[in-house]
Order: sequence, then structure tokens, then C-alpha cells
Amino acid sequence: MLLTRIEASGFRNLDGFAEFGAGLNIFYGDNAQGKTNWLEAIYLLGTTKSFRTSQVRECISFDKPQCLVRGETLRGSVAKQMQLLLTENSKELYLNGKREALTRYIGNLDVFVFSLEEMDVIRGDPGQRRRFIDRGVVSASPSFLGTLAQYNHVIKQKNRLLGEAGASDQPQRFQSQVEAWNDQLVELGADIHNGRTSYVKRLNRELDANDHGRALFGAERINVRYRSQLEGKGDLDRFAELFRERLALRLKAEIEAGHSLIGPHRDDLEILADGREVSRYGSAGQQRSALLLLDLAQVSIYNHIYDESPVLLIDDIDAELDRGRIESLLSELEGRTQTFVSTSRRAIANRYRDRASVYFVERGRAIVETGIAIDQTPGRTGDETDKRSFQPDELVESEGEEREQSIEASFE
Repeated sequence: MLLTRIEASGFRNLDGFAEFGAGLNIFYGDNAQGKTNWLEAIYLLGTTKSFRTSQVRECISFDKPQCLVRGETLRGSVAKQMQLLLTENSKELYLNGKREALTRYIGNLDVFVFSLEEMDVIRGDPGQRRRFIDRGVVSASPSFLGTLAQYNHVIKQKNRLLGEAGASDQPQRFQSQVEAWNDQLVELGADIHNGRTSYVKRLNRELDANDHGRALFGAERINVRYRSQLEGKGDLDRFAELFRERLALRLKAEIEAGHSLIGPHRDDLEILADGREVSRYGSAGQQRSALLLLDLAQVSIYNHIYDESPVLLIDDIDAELDRGRIESLLSELEGRTQTFVSTSRRAIANRYRDRASVYFVERGRAIVETGIAIDQTPGRTGDETDKRSFQPDELVESEGEEREQSIEASFE
């Protein structure tokens, strides 16, 4: 999977387009010129999210009513055009000019990112770590996104009902309705638990097998452990049965509280360095290394599942790594992923010009200085790329807005 081209209009300060090489791509320039914005645009195109803000509408330029990000991907000999149109109150997704649901859009450009903002995975609340795992599961099994959407919908409906019960003089009359929602939660919750724990096992296998920490950074051995809220309450190998038992046991307490008290939406992920929790005992450098090692493990999982490369973004690489580690990291990634790096240091761009596409960024424009073109096979099969520029008023509406909002909540 390769991103061959991206074009942005009304997205922060970006202006114009850039065409990319299959390996290393470097954006460099002074601060506040738009280097990170180009990486963010790539991430938005692939995931429909920003890695810098939870309010994606903040990406729209101050003087614009909307922003448009358009890209071309190449998978084997099949090219696709992806497009995301963002307004203050809506987000529209298109593949080859046809509007698509999020579940059909996600997976056409799989993107992983290492940035200062992503450090919340290590230092932030459990929700940040759940989203990290969920993004990984979705990259391995896109249908998992639908499971998350259904679970979130059921939790929302159950909480609404529990709120009504908590405010009622006769809360017991709501019991049968809550039990009906619980029946759905058991099946969906078991699927989420199994999907997450299976992915955590894959992460640990990659972390143990490749041992990037010692090879690249001389760091401690990194491992992760999924921590279910039901841990210590029974046999987690029989999760559905255990979840059903705990829901029945806590039913009255949930009615009194007016909201759901148990489920996978309250689980966490422990990130360990030599068996010690990195968020509590690791230095800032150790925490950065741990996150990068997790990103590399996710790339390895993707390589093994699809026998192809995802896209990896590394923002402000020289702020996080010294020269030796940068060299080790980029050598490790060569041939495994299409990599996009931002830096404020011209020296880094100069060092890799012989094996990278290099772009100088000034006032939001990416000016190519060294380019290694991607060979695109002329006779394409499957979905053909239409080279015309798609305009918003040409695009076809689709159904399922309410479901889209529910799926969106899976990664909020």
C-alpha cells in the first residue's frame, strides 16, 4: 500500500500538492511553516482523524468554510482516489468519486503515527490506550470497527435508560429493559475483549521476536498487558459467561448510579519496560522509546497480515531521537514501510537525499527538492482512478448518517 500523491485545500495553512516516493519521504523547513500539517493531512486522509486534536474541525483554515484533502493510493496495480471533505458540522468520505460509509472507507490507507501528541497513549487516561489498541485491531480486521460502533450504540441507549431509571420513583420497572440491552452487550463485549486480547498477544510476540528496543535504542524490553475490569472476578477465558454474571450482579447498582458500571469500555492497557509500568516509572526518554517500539510492532503485525507496507508518520524526528538512533530507525524501516518524516534540520534532509524524496516546506507549500518516483503500472485493473478533480457538488450522497456518527464515536 502506497500513498502516491496528496492535495490539500483549506486545510490549516497547506496549499497545493505533493507526490511521494515508495520509501522515505522527508519534509523539512523552519518552524510554523506547515511540516507537521502535511503529516496531519496524510493521517486525516487515512483515518478521518487528526493526531493533534480531538476536534477535527480545527483543521479548517480560519478564512475557509471547509477543507478538502484528496489523495491517490496504489495497491499492487490498483490505484484509488480518496477524498475527505470537512466542514464545521460534517465529514464526507469518497472513494473514486463515490461517497462511502466509514466502514468501507477505512482500510484503504492504513496509517500509523509517532508524535509528541501520541504520548498520551503512555501518559494519558485509559481511553487513550483503548483507542491505541482499537486502531491496531481495526487495521488487522476492519470489521472490528462495526463491532465497536454497535457496542457504543448499545452503551449509549443503556445509559439513557439507566438515567431515566435513576430519576424515577419506580426504578425497578426499568429492569427488564436494561436486561435486554445487557443481552446485546454480552455478545458485543465478548467480541471486543477477544479482539483486543488477541491483538495484545500479537504485539507481545512482535516485541519479543524483534526486540527492537535493545537493537535500536539499547532500551529495556517492552511488553504490554491487557487489563480487563473483570480481572480477578472469574475466568476471563469464559468472558461472555463472566460478563453476563457480573452484569446481573451489578444491575441494581447500575440503576442506582444511573449509568453503566462495567464492560470493556472501562478496560486499560499496561505498557511495561522490564516488567515496570512505563507511565509511572519510566523517564521521558524511556516513554518515547516505548511508544515508538509499539508503533514498530504494529507495523510488523501489518506486514505479516497483508504482506505489504502501511504508512508510518514520524513527526519532528530530531526532537525525539539523536543522530545515531535516527539512522538506526530509518535503516530498520527501509523496505518495510512508506515513511514520512518531518524535521526542522536541513542537515537531516541532506543526509538522506540519495535514498529519500525531500520536500522543503515554506508557507504551507511542499517544494520537491529530491524525488524518487513511484512506478505506477499503466494497465490497471480493478477500480480505475479518474484523474479529474472531484468537486463537492459532483459527489453522490449516501445513507447511514446516524450509524456513521456512532462509528465515529469509536475513536473519539
